[in-house]
Amino acid sequence: MALAQTMTESIEPGTLVDGFRLEEKIHQGSMAEIWRVSHSDQTSALAMKIPSWRDSADPAALVGFEVERMILPRLSGPHAPRFVASGDGPPQPYLVMERVAGESLRARLDETPLPLAEVASIGARVAAALHDLHGQRVIHLDVKPSNVMFRETGEAVLVDFGLSRHEEIPDLLAEQFRLPMGTGPYISPEQIRGIRSDPRSDQFGLGVLLYFLTTGQRPFGNPTSVGGLKRRLYRDPTPPRAIRSECPPWLQEVILRCLEVAPENRFDTAAQLSFALQHPDEVRLGERARRTTRDGVVAVARRRLRLIGEPGPGERAAVSPGGAPIVVIAIDLAQGSQALSEALRHTAGRVLATEPRTRLACLTVLKTARIALETGAGAAGRNLRIRTLGKLKRWTRPLGTGPGKVTHHVLEAPDPAAAILEFARANRVEQVIIGSRGSSTLRRYLGSVSSQVVAQAECTVTVVKAPLRDAEPAGVSPG
Repeated sequence: MALAQTMTESIEPGTLVDGFRLEEKIHQGSMAEIWRVSHSDQTSALAMKIPSWRDSADPAALVGFEVERMILPRLSGPHAPRFVASGDGPPQPYLVMERVAGESLRARLDETPLPLAEVASIGARVAAALHDLHGQRVIHLDVKPSNVMFRETGEAVLVDFGLSRHEEIPDLLAEQFRLPMGTGPYISPEQIRGIRSDPRSDQFGLGVLLYFLTTGQRPFGNPTSVGGLKRRLYRDPTPPRAIRSECPPWLQEVILRCLEVAPENRFDTAAQLSFALQHPDEVRLGERARRTTRDGVVAVARRRLRLIGEPGPGERAAVSPGGAPIVVIAIDLAQGSQALSEALRHTAGRVLATEPRTRLACLTVLKTARIALETGAGAAGRNLRIRTLGKLKRWTRPLGTGPGKVTHHVLEAPDPAAAILEFARANRVEQVIIGSRGSSTLRRYLGSVSSQVVAQAECTVTVVKAPLRDAEPAGVSPG
C-alpha cells in the first residue's frame, strides 16, 4: 500500500514504505526513530531511519537527516552501516541501511567504570574505525556511546552521521546554523568555535568516552548552554588517576592528550591513538601522566583572558568544498507564478552551465512571527518543513544536476530578506538570484524582499522577473 499522509502520526508495524515492511520500532530518539524492516529482495537484516517531526522538533533534525543521506552511500567497509536505499516520501524521507547486530556502547554505561584492559580495547577499536572513516574523507563529529557499536567479529561501527562532515559534500549544518552542533559532554573545543573540518575533533569525543569508561564520570559534566560548553576551553578536567587510582599513568597520558584544547596537541591521526592504546610500553609519559589535581586559579584565569577577542560560535563561515563558488537562488513556494518559476530555473541552469564548479544553494524562507505565542504549530503546521523541502527538491529536479551540485535549505525567520542576507554573508555566497513579480503601491511603500536584498547584499544580486502576461497578485514572497 502507499505510504499514508499521516505517517508520522499513525505509523505502525505492517506499514509498507516503497516495498520495505516495518516490523518493529527498535529505537526512538529525539531526532529520529529506527525501525527493523524487511524486503522481499533483501536477505540481510535491515533498519530504516525515519526523522521525527513533532511540533517542537529541532529544525536541525531535518538538515542532519539530509546530511546522513548524502554521506552514508559514500562509505564502505566494516566501520559504517551498509547503505541500502533512501527516499523522499511523501510525506517524509527515509533511509534504509544494514542493521548492525547487538547494542550500542551506551548499554555499558551503567557498568562504569569498566576494567581498564577493556577500556583500552574499546578505545583502540573505535580509533581504528575513526581512522578508516577519516581516510574516506568523513569526520564523524558526534562520537559518543550511543553512536558506537561492535560487530560480532570485533570491529567498531560508527552510526548516525547526521552531524558529520564530508570533505566533498557541502556542510549544510554549518551553512544554516550558527550555534555549535554536537552532543554537550562530547563536543570538541573547535566545534564550539564553529570549526567542523578537523579530523582530530573525533579524538576529543573519544577522549571523553574513554574518561567516562575509566572513571564513571564525564570530564566536563553535561552542559546545556553555550557558556557551559565554553568552560572546556579554559578549565581542565580532574585527572583520571585522582578519581581512580589504579588507572595507569600511560592511560591517563593518552586520555588527557585526547582532551587537549588545541587539536595540534592531540595525536596526529586516529591511527596513532589506536596504536598507543594497544602498545602501552610505547606511550611516552609526560606532564599529563603525572597530574594529580586540576590547574590552579591563576592558570585558568590566564586561559580565560586568552579567549577574549576570539571568534564566537558560528562566527566562522562555512566554505564550499573544493573552493567551488556558491550561488543562492531564493524561491517563494507559497503563491509563486509558474512563469516566474520557469524563469528562475532557466537562470539557474545558465549559471550552472557557465561555471561547472558552481554549487547552487536553493533556498526558501518560512516566515515566522517575531514573538512566538505558542510552542507548537498545531496539526495544520506539522511537517511543514519537510513538505517545503520536498517542493524545493521537485523544483530543482529538472536541472538534472549531479550529487552535491544543488543543495536545499529551508530557513525560518520573521524577516525573509534578513534571513537571505545572513545566509549569503555567513557562507561567502558569490551571487544571489531572486524573483520579483512586479510592483504595487503597498510593495513600493514597504519595500519588497528583493529590493532589500539588492540594497544590502555584499555580493552580486540578479533579479528575475516574470513575463508581463503572467503577472499575478502575490502573497508573502521573496520578491
